[in-house]
Parts: sequence; C-alpha cells; structure tokens
Amino acid sequence: MKRITLLLILLISSNSYSQDEIKKYYSLDANYFYGTILEHNPDISHLITGHPSGFILSLNQKTYGLKEWERRYNYPDFGYSFSYQDMQNQYLGKNYALYAHFNFYFFKRNLMFRIGQGIAYASNPYNPETNYINNAYGSRFLSSTYLMGNYSRQNIYKGFGIQAGISLIHYSNADFKSPNNSTNTMAFNIGVNYLLDAENTPDFVPRDPEDKKYTEPFHYNFALRGGVNTTGVIGSKQYPFLTISAYADKVINKKSTLQAGTDIFFSKALEEYIYFQSVAFPQGETVGDEDAKRVGLFVGHLLTFNKLSLVTQLGYYVYYPYDNYVEQVYNRIGLQRKISDDFWASVTVRSHAANAEAVEFSLGYRL
Repeated sequence: MKRITLLLILLISSNSYSQDEIKKYYSLDANYFYGTILEHNPDISHLITGHPSGFILSLNQKTYGLKEWERRYNYPDFGYSFSYQDMQNQYLGKNYALYAHFNFYFFKRNLMFRIGQGIAYASNPYNPETNYINNAYGSRFLSSTYLMGNYSRQNIYKGFGIQAGISLIHYSNADFKSPNNSTNTMAFNIGVNYLLDAENTPDFVPRDPEDKKYTEPFHYNFALRGGVNTTGVIGSKQYPFLTISAYADKVINKKSTLQAGTDIFFSKALEEYIYFQSVAFPQGETVGDEDAKRVGLFVGHLLTFNKLSLVTQLGYYVYYPYDNYVEQVYNRIGLQRKISDDFWASVTVRSHAANAEAVEFSLGYRL
C-alpha cells in the first residue's frame, strides 16, 4: 500500500513540476478540524466512541494561467499536505498522513474545493493478539483520500487570510490486507492561510474560449490491469488478479473524455473465497465448482490536466455466476498518466459502494 500511494504522489509531481523556468508562487495554510466517524458499515460501530480531531498543514503552488491547462480550470493550486488525526478511540489510535492535492476555486475564488490522495500511518492497526477489536485497519500503512470545501478569503492583510468549511477524510488499504472495513471522518475545519510574496503576484492570464470547441474522433483502448488482494476473510493470504479492458473513448473538449466498454475479471482471491465457503459452510449454497470469472460493462469519464487525468468509471457485471461475493455494481476511480501518444499508465481503486475490492495497476494502449 505504501508503494501504491507513493506512485500516485509521483504521478502528480511529475505532471506539476516539470517546467523549472517558470517562476513559482506559493501559499501556506493550516486547518484545525473536529468531527465524527460516519457509520458507513455497522461492523465498525463499536469503534465510534468519540469525536476525532486534528490538523492539516499544506503547501500550495499557485497558478496564474501561464500554462494552458491552468486557465481551463480557473487557475487551481497543487501541492502537498500533512495531517494528524486522533481517532478518539483506543483501538484505532492516531493516524498520520502525507498527501498530494489539488485546490479548485469557484464563485470569484471565495469557495475552494480540495482533493488530496496520499499515504497514512496508523499507530494501532489490527493485530490478532493485541488489537483484534480494530477491524477497520488491517495494515499499518493505509491509502488515504481527503476532500475539503472551504469558504476562503486570501491576502486580507499582508498575505494573511482565513478559511472555514467541511472535510471528509477516508482511510483504507483497498483490501490489500484484511480486515479492511475502513473509516470516514466528517469534520468541521477552521484555519488561516498565508500567501508568500503577496505584493509581487502576477495577474491571471485570460482564458481561451476556443478550448470548448476542441474535439477528437472516437479512439479505442486496450488495457491490462493487475495487482494483489485478499478474499476479505481475516487472515487471508494475498492473491494475484488480472483484468482485461477494452473500450472506446470520445474527446468532447480539452477537459473531458467520455468512455464506454467492457472488463473481463480473473481473480484468484475469488476462487479461494468460493473454496473457503464450500469447506467452511458445507450446508450452504456454495458447492465449490462455481465459475470465478466476471464480465462487466462500464461507462466512464476522464478529466484531463495536461498529461495527468482523473479516471471515474461505473460498471455492472453482466456475467456474474457467483453472486455471493460483492455487489453487482462496481466503480473505478484513480489517476491516469499519459506516457506517449499511444500508451498510458494508471493506478485505480475498484470498489463496490463503500467496499474496496482491489488496487489496480494498469498499462493501456490507445488506437
């Protein structure tokens, strides 16, 4: 899981900091938060005993439209965050996390929306002997995502400003190791921001209205996705999986690409799960010879920032002979990086509602 999230951070970093000749402008911000753990799964109800609190410290690189993609997204920020969270539960302990993030601005730049992806360190993960009650975190290193929406006023006085809003902080290892019930913290946050070199910041470069008229013909993509995951049973080993994807895409402007296609899933973990169910519950519905393959149809969207893109897909298993494993609707979300005109790579999480099944490492070819 540590390698997974470091790769996500490197994907953002290589996209953001590739041109050193352009002068960079930075800001700092600090937020204190206080909230509650959402009971998205009744299995973690015994872990919700207090109101988690903590802080988030961030370094942001400002953009002013010197690059074309910056103008398309209303001059966003990108940077890094560090967070500390006391879960206010002796079995969950405390979490420390490092993220790469983007800030997007709306309503005359008074409303800021942030999305961050990174790696977290759990101080007290599941242990079968010393901490078997913690069924949320099966590993010490976790993947973490946080969302933040702030009313933000910058440079009110000599570079200093204030902000307040709501945050959602998610911790999970995407079934890389069991147990993995995960947690989601909804919190209120308040903080301050500081714009470095505030007296010398440039004006925003105007946007180009021609961007909206850009389109491309249909293209076809083929991808191999792989990794390891568990059966979801506590104590399960890690097993490899392979997914073959084929789909068409249509670029409708320089920001958005629509997708539709099919996935074929081969999962050793599902094979082992079927075997486990047939042996552990011999009087149950599982015989042991059920087909573990799945076929899904999906639609998706690609939100492009220069060579980096945010992937979101929603799918449905049309061939699903063993339906006692996960829900029939699945989703995929992650980051995709353009390698060349023909090849791309991505890191995505495939989930079923709040239940993450696997982290997928993909290599794709676009015709």
